[in-house]
Amino acid sequence: MESVMARKMWRTLEPYHGLVYFAPEATAAYEALGVVGFDGYFASRAAAMGAVPAEVVVATFFNFNPAVVRHAIPGAWDVATPAQLLAARVEGIDAALRRATGDLLDDPGVARAAELARTAADACTAAGRPLYAAHAGLPWPEPAHLALWHAVTLLREFRGDGHLACLVDAGLDGIDALVVHAASGEVPRAALQTSRHWDDGAWDASVERLQSRGLVDGSGAFTEAGTALRQHIEDRTDELALGTWRALGEEGCDELRSLVRPLSKAIVASGTFGIR
Repeated sequence: MESVMARKMWRTLEPYHGLVYFAPEATAAYEALGVVGFDGYFASRAAAMGAVPAEVVVATFFNFNPAVVRHAIPGAWDVATPAQLLAARVEGIDAALRRATGDLLDDPGVARAAELARTAADACTAAGRPLYAAHAGLPWPEPAHLALWHAVTLLREFRGDGHLACLVDAGLDGIDALVVHAASGEVPRAALQTSRHWDDGAWDASVERLQSRGLVDGSGAFTEAGTALRQHIEDRTDELALGTWRALGEEGCDELRSLVRPLSKAIVASGTFGIR
């Protein structure tokens, strides 16, 4: 039951954080610094870790083709400092949230949501969670809608770090994780393959490896064993994130979801996720 709550929280909160990856306002802010195109995604999200080498980003972002990471990193650090990129990221999400949610940001409930989300985020632990730990070291932005975004970012990266640990434990590498995701039917192969910049040869080689393990068939569809492994990974990911939601309590979780849900719905309805 708690795992179900953890998944519900993630699904409700994710659009509020994820907007930054698709918002043209954020892209424009990075490009104003000279970091253009997809490079802005890697540089802005990795900037919390400092001017790290490409291999650190490959490891923590996990399922992207390393070549596209190396196109961005470390070159981005020669163009803009991590501090500049972090400031641009906040500038971009501020503008994007205002556009996508409009007057909803003026609701007093946003401040309450920020308070609740921060309580949950304060229960996160840094051990084994590199992206969470990096973002946890950043100052809390103001006003309330940005504090809420930062808290949701911490919760999202905390969960994501745990998810990567589960994938590694299952013996999956970055592209294997994408093939498994596609086999679930949640996201089409084309979307995953294109957005993570893997070619057909690499994808087909992963399908072959997973087929040899009895997890997918020749077409990349799940076998019974593959379905079970995927479910185990998702359940364990939820379990590893439960501490944050236990700290908030069931009533607090329900309240936070009710406050953020209208904002997330407005963001999805804005069409921004289809812009990039």
